[in-house]
Amino acid sequence: MIGRFKDMFRGRGGEWVISFTTQTDMTELFDELKDAEIDIAIKKAARKRSLDANAYCWTLIDKIAEKTGEKKTTVYRNAIREIGGVSDTICVMDKAVDRLREGWEKNGIGWQTDTTKSKVKGCTNVTLYYGSSVYDSRQMAQLINSLVQDAEALGIPTLTDEQARKMVSNWAK
Repeated sequence: MIGRFKDMFRGRGGEWVISFTTQTDMTELFDELKDAEIDIAIKKAARKRSLDANAYCWTLIDKIAEKTGEKKTTVYRNAIREIGGVSDTICVMDKAVDRLREGWEKNGIGWQTDTTKSKVKGCTNVTLYYGSSVYDSRQMAQLINSLVQDAEALGIPTLTDEQARKMVSNWAK
């Protein structure tokens, strides 16, 4: 839930009393947990991801796939591999490569791996590509710009630069 710190003070027993404000109705949860020991995790709220940017990305992918006859997942995965700043390459012991790749790729269709020979004996370099679900606004803009270029090359209509820029600016940072 999203909320704000409201107040904090020390109780008579030396404990800290912290209050929050939120728009979420917490009545049932409070009644259920008011005397129980609970785990508390607090972090700064992140801006919500722009569903428009994600929807536009997948609209472009769909149109490119339709025009080229490729699968949508192939178009998406290829686009991810073509932009910068969305992968890490690590040196991994040969015996751990398959397990790493299998675990990484379970994160989603955009989460991919490539391997290359390492100069380190008994190791392989594994490139780990991140799926767009974790992209910041700059990375999402790169992905959409790449797809727009592909779409335009195929004669597919796209948004204006200004429309796309506004949409991507709402992507989570």
